[in-house]
Amino acid sequence: MELKNLNDKEKIPALGLGTWNLWNVAAVAYALEKGITHIDTAEFYGTETVVGEAIAKNDRKKLFLTTKVSPHHLFTEKQILDACRGSLKKLGTDYVDLYLIHWPNPLASMKKVMATFDKLVKEGLIRYAGVSNFSVRQFEEAQKYTQNKIVNNQVHYNLLHRNPEKELLGFCQKENVVLTAYTPLASGRLKTGNFPALDQIAQKYGKSAAQVVIRWLIDKQQVITIPKASSREHIDEIMGSLGWKLEKEDQKLLNKSFP
Repeated sequence: MELKNLNDKEKIPALGLGTWNLWNVAAVAYALEKGITHIDTAEFYGTETVVGEAIAKNDRKKLFLTTKVSPHHLFTEKQILDACRGSLKKLGTDYVDLYLIHWPNPLASMKKVMATFDKLVKEGLIRYAGVSNFSVRQFEEAQKYTQNKIVNNQVHYNLLHRNPEKELLGFCQKENVVLTAYTPLASGRLKTGNFPALDQIAQKYGKSAAQVVIRWLIDKQQVITIPKASSREHIDEIMGSLGWKLEKEDQKLLNKSFP
């Protein structure tokens, strides 16, 4: 598995498995067998129990688990603590490696939220704090109120949705924050659409369109991605995005073809 720097001491897998609307325990278990050790879920997804069942017989220390607290659970310390403990119970683990604020909540006190995240780190319930769907301004505000570095921002990013490149990607690269790209295949549109440049590059490397667009993401500094794959065939396919790189000329062609 290819790895990216999470901080000065630890790395995170460049390819993880997203579990939004993924109810197939066998699929998650197969992903683990194939070497995908980063599994991403959220209390909002309702799939934490699926992940918990799939990872039960695995060596916990070899896994990297990410889950998220819902924005409506950010108003009090008790809400956040209860949400985290509830997630841990469903996952069948004593801790998660990365705990994210799923969406910003402008009605919640960021100062109180991040103080509670610091408490979760101190108590060993989470190893690292992160956010999701945060702008640079929102990220900087959250970082201002925590003793621990926020190591991750998970956002919508793919060839058809390149908004993070306007500001967020450069910020994450400068600050050594991992940017996790969700929906990397644009909900399947990039697998099945009519995109001549993408098809041309896929043919050149003997890869599928899905493998090329995942590779386009993880070739970028500080970027990892978490495609959902609900079958053995899909899991085998996304694994084929590893172990090679796009040449610069092909990266430029994709950038130009998907402005």
